[in-house]
Amino acid sequence: MAEVSQGIKAGAFEQGKIFAIGDIHGCIANLQRLFERLPYVKNRDTLVFLGDYIDRGPSSKEVIEFILDLRDSGHNLVPLMGNHEYYLLKFANTNDDIFLAALREIGAEATLESYGAKDMGKVAGLAFMPQDHKEFLNGLMPLWEKAGFIFVHGGLMPNIPLKDQTPPEIYEIREMFLSSDFNFGKFVVFGHTPFEMPLVTPTKIGIDTGAVYGNMLTAVELPDIKFYHA
Repeated sequence: MAEVSQGIKAGAFEQGKIFAIGDIHGCIANLQRLFERLPYVKNRDTLVFLGDYIDRGPSSKEVIEFILDLRDSGHNLVPLMGNHEYYLLKFANTNDDIFLAALREIGAEATLESYGAKDMGKVAGLAFMPQDHKEFLNGLMPLWEKAGFIFVHGGLMPNIPLKDQTPPEIYEIREMFLSSDFNFGKFVVFGHTPFEMPLVTPTKIGIDTGAVYGNMLTAVELPDIKFYHA
């Protein structure tokens, strides 16, 4: 997988810390408070977003605008794809009703409402979104590997080399990944599966703590494995 993503500057990862942020789901107030609490240094550190920026919560549009503002002001960002973005793009690009049913199940109406759209028909081609938001979603990375860490939204298929890991499994996997003790040789930092508190095992770090369900939004500082919440 390529290491260079939207907003990342050449040589930006030679030093500094990594701060990975879990599933936001339109919870802009949590994201703003969390960012203020991070001991993050611009032009030195890196922000990794693990996907699921949208749906269920009230402010999907504002979350994407916040991240784009960070990118446009020169922060080092690695934005990853989540299953919610994946299925939104699938329906937008195919207009296949099977993906529309999936979107209704995962709370996509809240995303449309945040953009002032009420008709699911406007999902086709992402017609309800500004161009820079469309480009952001279409440019999201499936996973990112750096130093002793692999960052991915859902997890990885056990016993399969990293180069052969593919969507949609890496966005949706839960039990097969969580119950496996397979070691990829690096910590797998993931979201998608909500925990009351962050999960840390000898091979995994899970940081979805269910912000959209009234719990906290979590970030992890690496390589120290230190957690921050809002």
